[in-house]
Amino acid sequence: MFMVLLKFSGNKANASQFMEGHNTWIKRGFDDGVFLLVGSLQPNAGGGIMAHNTTLSDLKSRVETDPFVAEKVVTAEILEITPSKTDKRLNFLLD
Repeated sequence: MFMVLLKFSGNKANASQFMEGHNTWIKRGFDDGVFLLVGSLQPNAGGGIMAHNTTLSDLKSRVETDPFVAEKVVTAEILEITPSKTDKRLNFLLD
């Protein structure tokens, strides 16, 4: 499983210009069964994504296609987590 941190960069002011494409990119991540959760980093620092059902290389390729990343509105950091214990509602992450 992965956590993707999308932190605003110096081009943050251009976010509205690429918001529609970014939202389409997020929808595709959910439609493909890769994204589990998307939310905002507080306070107004960017966004975070929980992803699974993918490889690190495939996720890197996916993240590079995000218009926010491509247009340098955000910088992306991908953290890989190997779950060893979960609440029973998240047991599917142990597979």
